[in-house]
Amino acid sequence: MRGLFVSLRHRTKKERTEIVDWSKTAFVFPGQGSQFVGMGKSIAETSAAARLVFEEADDILQTNFSGLMFDGPENHLNDTYNTQASLFVAGVAALRALQAELPEANPAFAAGHSLGEFTALVCAASLSFADGLRLVRERGALMKQSGADNPGGMGAMLGLDVAKAQSVVDEAATQTDEVLVIANDNCPGQVVISGGAAATERALELGKQAGAKRAVRLALSVAAHSPLMQPAADAFEQKLAEVDFQPPALPVYGNVSARPLSTPDEIRHELSQQIVAPVRWTESVQAMIEDGAQTFVEIGAGSVLSGLIRRIDRSAERIVVEDKASLAKFVQHIRV
Repeated sequence: MRGLFVSLRHRTKKERTEIVDWSKTAFVFPGQGSQFVGMGKSIAETSAAARLVFEEADDILQTNFSGLMFDGPENHLNDTYNTQASLFVAGVAALRALQAELPEANPAFAAGHSLGEFTALVCAASLSFADGLRLVRERGALMKQSGADNPGGMGAMLGLDVAKAQSVVDEAATQTDEVLVIANDNCPGQVVISGGAAATERALELGKQAGAKRAVRLALSVAAHSPLMQPAADAFEQKLAEVDFQPPALPVYGNVSARPLSTPDEIRHELSQQIVAPVRWTESVQAMIEDGAQTFVEIGAGSVLSGLIRRIDRSAERIVVEDKASLAKFVQHIRV
């Protein structure tokens, strides 16, 4: 069954014989918010390929970074400066473990949510692990500094479509005279907003009045994917110019453009603009499906993206590879 795998979704006995082609498979990688203490620990215990990734990360960062990921403390892991690097490392470690077990696991598409886009570029052989880790570490530092210099907030609104959410955002920005934008279009009915603290609070109030099922402030002082991050984007653009990117070996769908990135210059522009621009996750997933993706394998930490993809298109197959148990289950089903 080389080059093919059996879907892991619960099926009838007859349906379990259905085979899905790798050429219709996308690898997706999570971003900030999916982190947790202990991520990557079990897969490092059983995969030599994953352990090498953690060891390299410790060497590059000159600290026991893997220890922070495995054992915490949680408040340090949740510091933006550490969070972004930890998710990147966890994603690459799980990817390497999967590739070691299944050398034939060559997806046709890749994408990452915000920070996860860096992991997707490593998957596509466009960015080396070492350069990627240094970049995400710098990205976290720059965004943290911009958050300190330009404090803001982020909030989530559930149950409103993008058009209604945009109307709420515009009204709150006008009433408070603060910057406020839609930061993430995650899936139908789930929108994240970002900007000034007062504007964010007002938008959440207006969102409830407009019929949102939930409208909650997120525990972040960094207004990611908003104009308040412009100093970080400008500084990061200079860092990106120093890195050697290669043309991706497979299509990587960008958060900003919601289309495949083809050249190193396109990638640099995408990664600098991504800090201030919205994450168009719904459109990115829809574009991959339109281009032939049927199965999405979420690699790294947690299953947030699988839940979003389910809301975007219920017909899409979803598989999670984040620890030794999920990896073993995946491999077992392929080798049946």
